[in-house]
Amino acid sequence: MGIQNSKIDCTPLSSFPRKKSMDTKQEAKHFKDIRESHTDKNLNKLKEDKEEGAAEDLSTEDLEEEVFFKFVILHAEDDTHEALRVQQMLQNQFGIKPGIIFAEMPCGRQYLQNLDDAVNGSAWSIFLLTENFLRDTWCNFQFNTSLMNSINRQHKYNSVIPMRPLNNPLPRDRTPFALQTINALEEKSCGFYKQVENIFQDSVYEKQKAIWKDSKNMVDA
Repeated sequence: MGIQNSKIDCTPLSSFPRKKSMDTKQEAKHFKDIRESHTDKNLNKLKEDKEEGAAEDLSTEDLEEEVFFKFVILHAEDDTHEALRVQQMLQNQFGIKPGIIFAEMPCGRQYLQNLDDAVNGSAWSIFLLTENFLRDTWCNFQFNTSLMNSINRQHKYNSVIPMRPLNNPLPRDRTPFALQTINALEEKSCGFYKQVENIFQDSVYEKQKAIWKDSKNMVDA
């Protein structure tokens, strides 16, 4: 990734200052609006496809049981539909499951708490690089926080994965410098399938899952 290991810092992400303009009620309304915006026909089709594999998919109860995900997709609010499409592609075509998108995180909780749980509760953080990414200041905060987390926590090294999807990808020349230092997944590239296979290794997932379980047990003890 071009970034060297740093001294491990166990400071939780939730210690970062929260946006003053966003309170809990606003956050709950924010996520409710996202879900209500999913009622368009194309998104309904995605959800129908998703329900076909209901036996393997995660319910709200599963989320409350703190499942360790293989990946979380962090995205701009306007890219929820595209994030769902990428999530289903990775799960169905590559068998990389379970995965989650940020818009599916529990409602009624603080943004920073959801970000902390999403990043530390998954092996890889995928950033959806679209034109909307640059316009969404929350996306920039998500990236900077996740990048620092991957630097300061040794087991999270190389866990930040930028991805340019098929639809509305962010051009390379407009990509923030910090993101240019990381090899991005290019869905339009002929080598995309090989990239995915090389990145999402089961051995890496199992190692991170074991560390995550140990940390949870220490907190619960």
